[in-house]
Amino acid sequence: MSEELILRTENVCKSFNGIQVLKNVNLEIRKGEIHALMGENGAGKSTIIKIITGVYTKDDGEIYIDGQHVVINNRHDAAEAGISVIYQELSLVPELTVTENIFLGHEIMKRGLPDKKEMRRQVQALIDRYGFLLRPDEVVATMGMAQRQMCEILKALSTEAKLLIMDEPTTSLSASETEQLFVTMEGLREKGTSILYISHRLEEIYRVTDRLTIMRNGEVVGVVDSRTVQADTVTAMMIGHELEKTGVRVPNVNYDHCIEVKDLSLGNLLHDIHFKAYGGEILGIGGLVGSGRTELVSCIYGAVKNYKGSITLDGKPVSRSVAKNIRAGFGMVPEDRRTEGFFPQLSILRNIVISSYDRLSTLGFVRAGAESGHAEKAIADYDVRPAMKKLPLQNLSGGNQQKVILARWLSRDVDVLILDEPTVGVDVGVKAELYVYMRRLADKGAIIIMVSSDLAELTEVSDRVLVLHGGTFFQEFRDHKATQQAVLLASSGVAAKEGEVL
Repeated sequence: MSEELILRTENVCKSFNGIQVLKNVNLEIRKGEIHALMGENGAGKSTIIKIITGVYTKDDGEIYIDGQHVVINNRHDAAEAGISVIYQELSLVPELTVTENIFLGHEIMKRGLPDKKEMRRQVQALIDRYGFLLRPDEVVATMGMAQRQMCEILKALSTEAKLLIMDEPTTSLSASETEQLFVTMEGLREKGTSILYISHRLEEIYRVTDRLTIMRNGEVVGVVDSRTVQADTVTAMMIGHELEKTGVRVPNVNYDHCIEVKDLSLGNLLHDIHFKAYGGEILGIGGLVGSGRTELVSCIYGAVKNYKGSITLDGKPVSRSVAKNIRAGFGMVPEDRRTEGFFPQLSILRNIVISSYDRLSTLGFVRAGAESGHAEKAIADYDVRPAMKKLPLQNLSGGNQQKVILARWLSRDVDVLILDEPTVGVDVGVKAELYVYMRRLADKGAIIIMVSSDLAELTEVSDRVLVLHGGTFFQEFRDHKATQQAVLLASSGVAAKEGEVL
């Protein structure tokens, strides 16, 4: 890694509607380094990235590439400066080949027609140069997520990008695919490519990055070495104080209040599932991607109807209608919050009250005052930032979007809350807040079922853990005996020492 800088921002500022979201941000990235940008949701990470890539224009400050002052007013300017960004949602066209995706929109022409042979030759040269496990003629739809990420990276490198910005690139990857991506990143670093890496997963940051820039409230609060800094130090810098240490929670379990699932099967996805979830406890459900976790909780919520078997709440059948289950006290925080969890263009207010109109209406008419008061109280109770009820939800950070979804249900005093990957893309500070809200609800006697791929979350937050493997329950861990290693082994179909095999 060189000491020479590929990117330097100097006193960059940005405001929206009179609210300053960036304050004199100085960011330096060296040539040939993997540099992490960290901070809570709303700290300003996305805003500085959007300024660097031309999505937003800065109000003040300067940007330098290779020591030269540059003006970036749009994405074309960023590309010309050698900056490319890879978002969580890949921009590839699945039906096209690797070559067709890489040259999409700027095809090499010969006699008025695309020169497929030359484009293929150039793509193969890129693949050989960077050692990627890709084939020029392979259709993207047939590839795994890790290979698609490689294709996206190759597309960026084909434009001679000097700086790659990766925004939460491992969200949809398995453990093995994530490791494959890291190997790719390390290879790029060795060839001199700089990478700005954004992730909320601290273990990834320590695994693959060289340095960290930490932001809080729109300002840079520190730059540290990934190899020497302690996780507690990074967390404290991000949130402005140390996280409180919580002991093992002793749940007050109500065995008379429970959801019971019997002989539940769903096509080839779920097979003879049986378990109980009790009031007062947080039941964690683990397992690898594809093990049937999401399908299982979707059946319980009523979103999937064509299952076999029975689901009861306190001995009474649970409806296969989402609307009826909501009225009966169910709530659901889905895995994909952007497409299933909220309405991006609607306001914070509308997203909070949308499941409570049955309680806010009289003779079919919604009481405006009740609607506004309901939302304002939820925004205050669950610390949604900014606390602007008319602001479109798409303008909030991921963590605050998740708070709004949770506030929607908690403000109804739900009796059954199902959470599917509740903290994906959420920073450590918001995670801690969400866990507090979950525990408070459980302490009131509600049934909470949480699906999670985060082993630390699963083992530390859950009172009991059930692990799925191959569409059926494989192992149960009681009384906080689930270690991360044991859950990982069980997820892979290997019985661990802790816990009981069902």
